[in-house]
Amino acid sequence: MYDFAADIASCARDVEAALGELLDSGRLSGPGPAAERVVAAMRHGSLGGGKRLRPLLVRQAASIFQVEPARSLTAGLAVEMVHCYSLIHDDLPAMDDDDLRRGRPTVHKAYDEATAILAGDALLTHAFALLADPRCHPDAEVRIRLVAELAAGSGAGGMVGGQMRDIESEQGSLSADDISTLQAMKTGALIRASVRMGAILGGAEPRALSVLTAYAEAAGRAFQLADDILDVTATAETMGKATGKDAGAGKQTLVAQLGLDAARARLAQTVNDALSALRTFGPRADGLRATARYFASREN
Repeated sequence: MYDFAADIASCARDVEAALGELLDSGRLSGPGPAAERVVAAMRHGSLGGGKRLRPLLVRQAASIFQVEPARSLTAGLAVEMVHCYSLIHDDLPAMDDDDLRRGRPTVHKAYDEATAILAGDALLTHAFALLADPRCHPDAEVRIRLVAELAAGSGAGGMVGGQMRDIESEQGSLSADDISTLQAMKTGALIRASVRMGAILGGAEPRALSVLTAYAEAAGRAFQLADDILDVTATAETMGKATGKDAGAGKQTLVAQLGLDAARARLAQTVNDALSALRTFGPRADGLRATARYFASREN
């Protein structure tokens, strides 16, 4: 029987260990030696916490096609490095202006703003180096597809574009559809990329990739909706970061527009949509099912 608690803990340990080994001045050298201060800031922003949900999704999607966890780890690391870069930049004064992340000072507080920007830049850059390495996958065509998938999910039509829409939304009013589009880009696009990258590693046929994409898009909506609910209902101590900031910043969320009860009902329906998409895979997709349920039930 599938054990979600064991799977998420195992994935988190694997990612933490591999990131710790990777984020070393000697491993990151190029034409010159890696700058030790920026490497230290990269480590501060990516090690010592985090649920590692995106690498978990890569692992779970790949496992449907009998890909062992060790073979999907490098792609999962790449996604996690992009995620950590985005958090470092999100926390900057020009963005969300947060002082706390995972219960610790944010990178720009622990170091300074310039170092935080550079640490995020470096994490993003090295993520794509990981995907280009033959150790990620022996087939160059697969590696190219992984690079393109992560770029699409994290770029102007994905995560970064969603962040821009989020900033713009503070100055105006959005419809529920507009908010859904924003959130599908800001949060959902990287979740979508994670699942699709796992499927690509496994050589998924177009029909299977389409089904997993439908799951991933619903799971991404569920994750962001749960996050917005927690911003209203959870404490900073539980979340490990400031809460209640969305309303104060005038951010547009479905919770603010629909109300808490209706948002919770929509969350339940969205999780059901994610689970329904996986019917054709049977028990092979139990990991992805458990993660979608976890997105809705998590407390931080």
